[in-house]
Amino acid sequence: MGIEIEKKYLVEKDKWNNSVKGEKHSLRQGYISTDLNKIIRVRLVDNRGYLTIKGFAKDYSRPEFEYQIPVNEANELLDKFCTSEINKVRYIVPYKGKVWEVDEFLGSNLGLIIAEIELSNESEPVDLPDWVYKEVTGDEKYYNSNLSIKPFKNWNDLGD
Repeated sequence: MGIEIEKKYLVEKDKWNNSVKGEKHSLRQGYISTDLNKIIRVRLVDNRGYLTIKGFAKDYSRPEFEYQIPVNEANELLDKFCTSEINKVRYIVPYKGKVWEVDEFLGSNLGLIIAEIELSNESEPVDLPDWVYKEVTGDEKYYNSNLSIKPFKNWNDLGD
């Protein structure tokens, strides 16, 4: 079984806009299931397709299985089987020996920027870039699957 160990952070837009960015990718991802016990996602990253199954998150870890699939099948799954979808631009940013993935959300989640870092274990220390300002690991409203059904633009002033 694959295990994903990651932390998520909100990104300060002004500092991020003035920082050096890494390679850039367009992502379209849809959800066949948004059940937090079994998320099933289809993703297009530029011209590559993926099917991903994620289990329930505990602390910073959760089971994850990801398989590359043909682009035409990814498009068909997105168009015919996914009940919700998000779009974003992802930057791959090297920082102090680690690789950060910074997502600038589009569409109904426009204005939200989230940085993620994958770790080798839950106690691994993390050096934060200056554009990171708040950890949101474990806050379910920031899960991509939840953003696909309750987008950022629909949150009220209380943040829910």
